[in-house]
Amino acid sequence: MAVFGAIVMILLILCALLAPLIAPYGYDDQDASIAKQPPGPGHPFGTDNFGRDILSRIIYGSQISLQVGLIAVAIGLLIGGTLGTVAAFYGGKFDTVIMRFMDVLMAIPGMLLAIAIAASLGTGLRNMMIAIGLANAPGFARVARAAVLTVKDNEYIEAARSIGAGDLRIMLRHILPNAVAPIIVQSTLGVAAAILSCATLSFLGMGIQPPQAEWGAMLSAARQYLRYEPYMAVFPGLFIMITVFSLNIVGDGIRDAIDPRLKD
Repeated sequence: MAVFGAIVMILLILCALLAPLIAPYGYDDQDASIAKQPPGPGHPFGTDNFGRDILSRIIYGSQISLQVGLIAVAIGLLIGGTLGTVAAFYGGKFDTVIMRFMDVLMAIPGMLLAIAIAASLGTGLRNMMIAIGLANAPGFARVARAAVLTVKDNEYIEAARSIGAGDLRIMLRHILPNAVAPIIVQSTLGVAAAILSCATLSFLGMGIQPPQAEWGAMLSAARQYLRYEPYMAVFPGLFIMITVFSLNIVGDGIRDAIDPRLKD
């Protein structure tokens, strides 16, 4: 299953990178004469209410979804991972203050927190990535803290400290390389959650704005046509489901490969 998920993700990444070459039309090429045309030979996924090719818009939409997934996770990992690592390394009141603040943020549902941040920052791709990244930071902080706590008292850490290694060197050269496994797994699963959050925010009108192609925004635009043109919503929703499912099983596969004891 993990290999299947990896193959699907490779194909999606290739679609995103080669979108201008493989998409039969531009993402905003309109032709009112073929508006709301059902799937057929010329348009395998049909056309939307503006006569735009849905297949082409889905291919271009993969660029946005994967970009948001990767960059949002990088933001959450940088902020949350740094805070969690520092909190676990120094402990005491420093740990208490940081982690209680993370607990407060985790008490707020992640999607609600992302919506609140996006509403305060405004719409747009950059603000959406920041909102999703900040909403994911508490989860990364807890994972990083737990991973660092398992290795920070090992003998090789004491040996490094005894020869005069500084705190920063110990964290970067000795602790993080030995605590990175669960962080990698969390990052893989976080990309799937970020893509889903991207689609949700765009669906609510707080993410990508027209005419840019994005799967969640395509779903939102297709709501009023569900009764007579359901294909307009089915195909974007299907690609969201396939992408998130593939990333989840890839994350499970990485988890099992890193720690075989976790295999079902």
